[in-house]
Amino acid sequence: MPYYRRRRSAGGTFFFTVVSWQRRPWLCEEISRTVLRESIERVRRDLPFEIDAWVLLPEHLHCLWTLPENDDDYPTRWKEIKKHVTRDVRMRPLLPWVIEDPGLSRRRKREARVWQRRSWEHEIRDEHDFSNHLAYIHFNPVKHGLCSDPSAWPYSSYHRYQAIGLEELARAAAQLNDCPDVD
Repeated sequence: MPYYRRRRSAGGTFFFTVVSWQRRPWLCEEISRTVLRESIERVRRDLPFEIDAWVLLPEHLHCLWTLPENDDDYPTRWKEIKKHVTRDVRMRPLLPWVIEDPGLSRRRKREARVWQRRSWEHEIRDEHDFSNHLAYIHFNPVKHGLCSDPSAWPYSSYHRYQAIGLEELARAAAQLNDCPDVD
């Protein structure tokens, strides 16, 4: 069994990419968004964290989280969110491929065909790093050809930043040459 080394810092801010199984485009469906939102809210009640930025695309999501002081356990949070979403998706046959035989490896691990097994994370080092990842999150729908401007994509925290007058923060950071190219 592989041991994945993850950088964990109590009270840290982290960038995540989480991808649907085989990049199936189900995340932006209304019922899927509802199930995901409810799962996140359920986990946040017991294991709080701040969502600093978010974008939901049809087959993946990116987000920035800040954990509470003295807490570094983001893997458990993601495990619980994925578990709740998977359970809810199974109870409501939303995704036809979920009820198919998942294969021996996934059966042994009691996994469904909802999420890719792993996610990608990066610990935010400083304000510059935060700005770069914030821009990456908000401009990701543009990068993928889903819209021509981040304000046109409805499933993003860009609108929250825009409402408080900080959209220029995201726009300015996007102009930086070292904006991360992760997917």
